[in-house]
Amino acid sequence: MTRGTTKTLRVGGIFLVVIFLLCAFISLPQPVQATNTVTATVTVGSEPENVAVTPNGAYAYVANYLNDSVSVISTGTNTVTATVAVGSHPGDVAITPNGAYVYVTNFIGSSVSVINTATNTATTTITVGTYPEGVAITPNGAYAYIANGGNGSVSVINTATNTVTATITVGNRPNGVAITPNGAYAYVTNLIGGWVSVIKTAANTVTTNVTVGSAPGSVVISPNGTYAYVANEGNGSVSVINTAKNTITAAVTVGSNPTGVAVTPNGAYAYVTNSGGNTVSVISTAASTASPSSTVPEFPALLSIITLVVSIIIVSSAVIITRKRKTVKI
Repeated sequence: MTRGTTKTLRVGGIFLVVIFLLCAFISLPQPVQATNTVTATVTVGSEPENVAVTPNGAYAYVANYLNDSVSVISTGTNTVTATVAVGSHPGDVAITPNGAYVYVTNFIGSSVSVINTATNTATTTITVGTYPEGVAITPNGAYAYIANGGNGSVSVINTATNTVTATITVGNRPNGVAITPNGAYAYVTNLIGGWVSVIKTAANTVTTNVTVGSAPGSVVISPNGTYAYVANEGNGSVSVINTAKNTITAAVTVGSNPTGVAVTPNGAYAYVTNSGGNTVSVISTAASTASPSSTVPEFPALLSIITLVVSIIIVSSAVIITRKRKTVKI
C-alpha cells in the first residue's frame, strides 16, 4: 500500500458517499408543486348545481338550477357556446360514454331531459320519480340510473328507447348515485337514512345497505372500482367503502358540510367540496387522510440509475488518478 493510493481512495470514497447520500435524499418523496389555482371564471346561468365534461374533454355541461337551463362551455376557450332549455330546476347532469347525449335531472319537474350534443337541443323528456336528484350512466351507455329523492326510489332508463324499464325501492331521500367501472353495481346514497344502497344492475335489486355517516349525499367510485367515497354532509366526513366486501374501511374528517366528491383519473386523490366552509379538502387515497398538500415520490428509478452511473465514474476516476500519481513506499 502507498500513501498516494491511500489518499486517492479516501478522497474517492468521500465523494462517493456524498453523491450517494445526495441522490438518496433527492429520491425521497417530495412535495407536489401543483398550482391548484383558478385559471378562469365563466359566467353561466343562475345557481349552477352540477357539471359534467364530455369524454373528449371538449365541452362542459352545467345545470343551472334557477333558470331551467344547461350552459355548454367550450373548454378550449372557456366560453359559453350554447344555452339549452330543459325542465324545471335542473340539478344533476351525466353524459353517455360516446358523448352523444346528456341526461339532466329536473328536480321540480320530476323528469329527465335528454340533450343531443350534436345540436345542443333537448330532444326528449322522460317522466321519473318525484324530485329526481342524482344521475349516473352505465359504462356501456345502455342505462341511466336516477335517484328520486321524493319517493325513495331509483328509476332505470333504457337509453336506446328513453323509457323507464325498472323502478327500485331504496332508502329515505336517495340523493347521489355512482356505478362501478364494470357496470355490475350502482351505489345510491340515502340522505335521510344515513346509508348507501347497493344495487345489482343485472337484476336491478338492492343486495345490501351500508351504514355511513350523517346525511350522505355525493358518492363516487374509484377508477379501479375498489372503493366508493361518500361525502357525509351531516358530520363533515367521507366514508370509504370497500366494494368487494361492502364494509367501511375508513372515515376521513374533512370540512364543514361536504357536498361533492371526485377522484382523480389515477385514483391517487379525492377532492371534496365543503359548502359550509367554502373550502376543498384533498384526500390521499393511499393513506385515507385529508391534508392541504400531499407528497409523492418523484423519479426514484431515474435517480437510482444516476446514482449507479456517478458511482462508477468516481471509482473509475480514482483508479486512473492512482495509477498516474507518483507513489512513495512506506
